[in-house]
Amino acid sequence: KDLAMDEEGGQKPAASPTRKKFVIPLDEDEVPPPGAKPLFKCTRSLPTVETPPQPAPQTYAEYAISGPPGGAGATHPTGPEPLAGETPNQAPKPGAKSNSIIVSPRQRGNPVLRFVRNVPWQFGDVLPDYVLGQSTCALFLSLRYHNLHPDYIHQRLQSLGKSFALRVLLVQVDVKDPQQALRDLAKMCILADCTLILAWSPEEAGRYLETYKAYEQKPADLLMEKLEQDFVSRSLEQLTAASREDLALCPGLGPQKARRLFDVLHEPFLKASR
Repeated sequence: KDLAMDEEGGQKPAASPTRKKFVIPLDEDEVPPPGAKPLFKCTRSLPTVETPPQPAPQTYAEYAISGPPGGAGATHPTGPEPLAGETPNQAPKPGAKSNSIIVSPRQRGNPVLRFVRNVPWQFGDVLPDYVLGQSTCALFLSLRYHNLHPDYIHQRLQSLGKSFALRVLLVQVDVKDPQQALRDLAKMCILADCTLILAWSPEEAGRYLETYKAYEQKPADLLMEKLEQDFVSRSLEQLTAASREDLALCPGLGPQKARRLFDVLHEPFLKASR
């Protein structure tokens, strides 16, 4: 009975689970059987992704960031994070008056920015490298970069056009023999109606940018003629404007001395060729 009950009411043991079959292909031409998965993934069939060639640097800042062999700019970061001393401000509205120097994003990483400390500056989408005022801008050029890319500054000046009344070409002299390059740049600035300023270090270039921005709203008193109102200055003015007859009326001056003094005061500085 017990055997019969076990056969009738007893539960049958559960079937053992099926195991997955894995094979290790030892030969490259061997094909695994159907239903079997390979144990290792083959990397030969993966598509090769070709990396596009890096474009040539378009500005000196990009040239310094890319780090030429043995260059000084190999340690600068290439990401959008600003360097130490840079303030990540928002771009100003176009046409709005700003108290800061507007710096083009193409100048990110330029060592000159570390020395612009006395005036605020911020990045903005502008055509020149630096906007120093409503009618003043500046383009930065390194002679070392100019020797490698001589057509770069021509294209920048052509794209800039006459959009600013005062256009400054700030050149950093960082080569040993700059005479020929400076001669060509001076000729180009004369033809393009551009002001050429030379700086021998990034610190000096930063001071030029600060000075232009600081004197944006200053009057031109230092350049204008000063009219002195003291007694000596007014006396000399009356003396040079007097006629021969007026000089002859002075005590101690006769007609002959008055004529000689008048001729000396009205004689031209440059002698006429005979």
